[in-house]
Amino acid sequence: MNPPKAGIDVDSTTAKGAAVSRDASLETPGRSATVSGKVIIDVDSVDFHYGASKALHGISLKVPEKQVTAFIGPSGCGKSTLLRCFNRMNDLVDHARVTAGEIKIQGVNINAPTVDVIELRKRVGMVFQKSNPFPKTIYENIAYGLRISGVRDRDTVDGTVEQSLRGAALWDEVKNRLHESALGLSGGQQQRLCIARAIAVKPSVILMDEPCSALDPIATAKVEELIFALKDQFTIVIVTHNMQQATRCSDFTAFFYLGHLIEVDRTEKLFTNPSQKQTEDYISGRFG
Repeated sequence: MNPPKAGIDVDSTTAKGAAVSRDASLETPGRSATVSGKVIIDVDSVDFHYGASKALHGISLKVPEKQVTAFIGPSGCGKSTLLRCFNRMNDLVDHARVTAGEIKIQGVNINAPTVDVIELRKRVGMVFQKSNPFPKTIYENIAYGLRISGVRDRDTVDGTVEQSLRGAALWDEVKNRLHESALGLSGGQQQRLCIARAIAVKPSVILMDEPCSALDPIATAKVEELIFALKDQFTIVIVTHNMQQATRCSDFTAFFYLGHLIEVDRTEKLFTNPSQKQTEDYISGRFG
């Protein structure tokens, strides 16, 4: 479905806890691999707790800019927890907190007291597992983020609505019904609308937490094509239980198990010749 992926030259593997380095190289003792581009998300030795329960154990991971990175692993392994750390959605959960390490996005420690969480979430958008359009018109769903950012000029809003819907491959389907309720769209269209809403405020990063889990195969294919197209403009991190989806959509894949990062590598490499036996057992269906 997807065209060949460009801009990646990987010649080796990574090990548990390994990641893309500051000059965008994947490293493991005695072996290394290089990718083009620069790092945008830098996770360094992060522990995370829900109350007394430790959910993440010393996670170190670096995400390259304008690539798609997939998080895979069995349920409860910590992949969605880490994803929600990137825009501090876990702040909304009582007694949930990063207890060690730090996460930097574009060089800024996002958990520093001086960080404006609202501004962070403008830069790091999120698309959830279940599509959640606002009970407003299609137009107002896209315009909402602009308006709360203080944008009032009608021409600017109109242009951004169209541009965002085109970016989400939805414009041709809804251009004659912009002022109808977004709740009248199909499930797949609603999910693409949520993606359009996320990109309208021009974030640097888009987080996607199992965005296709509730969609039929045709709608899933459209969202996957969209993910591949959007990486020219945005860094995308996607959580998925669908390993075939990870192979179709992502440039890099990170495998998590019981709150540990087991392995991260170029997707093609990880799925054909993983470095760790746990990874091989998972992708071959021996557990999980």
